[in-house]
Amino acid sequence: MLKTQMFLAGGALALTATGASAGQLVLDVEIPQHKVAEYHKPYVAGWLENASGAHAGNLFVWYDVKKRDGAGQKWLQDMRVWWRKSGRDLKLPIDGVTSTTRAPGRQTLSIDTAKIAGLKPGAYVLVVEASREAGGHDLVKVPFTYTPGKGGAVSGKGDGELGTVSLTYKP
Repeated sequence: MLKTQMFLAGGALALTATGASAGQLVLDVEIPQHKVAEYHKPYVAGWLENASGAHAGNLFVWYDVKKRDGAGQKWLQDMRVWWRKSGRDLKLPIDGVTSTTRAPGRQTLSIDTAKIAGLKPGAYVLVVEASREAGGHDLVKVPFTYTPGKGGAVSGKGDGELGTVSLTYKP
């Protein structure tokens, strides 16, 4: 099983590209607003899997990082797929990967591919999972082919806790 860890530096992803083929990955994750009496921001994780479904690297994990004594980590396991693929093996928080939960709306992460180490050209799946206290659970899988020097865009849509999830590669 491929167990390469790709960690974001300064809020951006890390893939392999030569200086000549460096580009930018832009991730857009929409968090819908729910009109409920008690709203809690969802915990959200994003990672890459290779074509066989093996974990290829973490892109981001948004949770309540400010709870005293790391208490916010208690509910990370509610993102069941991420937890089994990678989360339970990580020592959190991870600089550049973990950050606080995000408000409803469109959240954008830009990743300079020159900073990405270990991603080879080929077929991948962007996976984004969300879980919200007193709410639901959602998982979006967006298949794509990473080809340095060639642009493209793909997207998928969630069923409740996530709206549109898109990935754009700009050479």
